[in-house]
Amino acid sequence: MSNPEVITLNVGGMKFTTLTSTLLRFPESKFAHLLDGSDRDFRIVNGQYFVDRDGTLFNYILDYLRTSQLTLPSDFSDYERLQREAEFYQIPSLAEQLGQENFYRPRMEILEVRFLLQETHAFFRIFCSCSSTIEALADRIVMYIEQPIGVQGWSFPYGSQKPMAPIPLQRPSHHDLVFQSGTDYSTGDQFGARYVSIKPDQRKLLNGTNVLGLLLDILLREGFSLVSTRAVSAEEKVECYTFERKKRPEVLTITENPKPEKNVIIQTKQVKTNKKR
Repeated sequence: MSNPEVITLNVGGMKFTTLTSTLLRFPESKFAHLLDGSDRDFRIVNGQYFVDRDGTLFNYILDYLRTSQLTLPSDFSDYERLQREAEFYQIPSLAEQLGQENFYRPRMEILEVRFLLQETHAFFRIFCSCSSTIEALADRIVMYIEQPIGVQGWSFPYGSQKPMAPIPLQRPSHHDLVFQSGTDYSTGDQFGARYVSIKPDQRKLLNGTNVLGLLLDILLREGFSLVSTRAVSAEEKVECYTFERKKRPEVLTITENPKPEKNVIIQTKQVKTNKKR
């Protein structure tokens, strides 16, 4: 009798329906012996294949079989139990990766905001150990220059709002960015005031203290925790705010060769945004 195309598993009372080809993705796994009845850990109960294992953790096992990826939430902590499940189902590529200590050891993302206020002008410099976070902030922070009267032939009635033009942020490296707000009369700059907007907030802020408050609030809402504040330079009044955040979930991506599972290659990469199961 041929194997059914769709199969239902009862794992510790939780039911899962998937393609038979998904379960047979790894020829050396325990699932390869499920349908021929040679594995006594699987029993047919009410037309379903029952196995007395953890159903919640099986969600991750099945997701790995379906997509060749394993995505774990940032608060996941059952690495040893998940490793035991991978060993039980005889998926060594997953079990070996979960068994590496540096995989589940908590890693912190460090971010530092430096703020310098000089009368009507404010400077900001953001450092981060994770370059992808800097890239994300660079996409959200927009600096605008207020065009002075008479530029490009424009003239404006007294008291009317001048047009603003976006200008790029400074990127000294992949791990930091620099921007400023307010009006600096000491430079003789031909442009007017600099405003800052941080998405999704739509306001264009001129006051440096207001920009700092919005930036810190956004970082806290993004999961960062403020761990310290200090003065870097008392003479120049440079304030430093240090944040930390648990590293985002990791995705295990395998690239399968035509050979058996023992030749599966595993790569690790960081995801930019959290994914839901």
